[in-house]
Amino acid sequence: MRNSLVILAALAACSCAPAGRHSLKPPQSAALPAIRRRTPKQSAERMIAASRTTLAPVYAPLAEQLVRDLGLAGRAGVGIDLGSGPGNLIVELCKHTQLHWVNADINPHFFPHFLRLAEVNGVGHRVSAVLADAQSLPFRDGYADVIVSRGSYHFWPDRRKGFAEVHRVLKPGGVAYIGRGFSRNLPLAIARQVRAKQRKSWRYDRVAEGQALRKLLVEMRIPNVRIHLPNPPGGADVNYGVWVEFRKPTVSAP
Repeated sequence: MRNSLVILAALAACSCAPAGRHSLKPPQSAALPAIRRRTPKQSAERMIAASRTTLAPVYAPLAEQLVRDLGLAGRAGVGIDLGSGPGNLIVELCKHTQLHWVNADINPHFFPHFLRLAEVNGVGHRVSAVLADAQSLPFRDGYADVIVSRGSYHFWPDRRKGFAEVHRVLKPGGVAYIGRGFSRNLPLAIARQVRAKQRKSWRYDRVAEGQALRKLLVEMRIPNVRIHLPNPPGGADVNYGVWVEFRKPTVSAP
């Protein structure tokens, strides 16, 4: 019952007019039919199962790298995991930061599982679940200190809109780290095991993907862009994925 109330409160917040520092921008109603079409309960169940099995070893190393690279240790404020799904990465990030983390996902069927997972791990008081389309995020400008996303951006129908929204929602000085694949500190043996259990979805040219992401963000005039292509020694046969990092300037460019 408590989890249901939290979900309802989060969804209600999306439809309210902005009020206060943590207020949300209402989603566009036209997006809701698309949300229903693209988010069946079966899809959430499959991803939750993967988070417990195939992908289970991925989240903790990624959280450790994010905390170290982005300087999140002990940080307070607001973090968003865009397309977090089951929310395993958020739970791991809660262990290393003081941020309040928001699971912003287009599929509300993930939320009961996510909120239970957070409660079991003792961080239920530091998370929220919000129905969100990456192309029209339900948050006011400058809402978040950090935005992360693993395995989401390549499903956005319009990447330009998605990255524009991420940049808008970041606070000045905030940082985004978005991509797909593994962190560079994931042991090679584990990475091989994960890839062996996955289908062909990971067989893409990550170098070309990184170049395309850089080109897009440069065209959008998003500054401070860094492309990361993790490549541990001896791992040429394993696709560790591609990640993009950028920080929003503290002062807007003229």
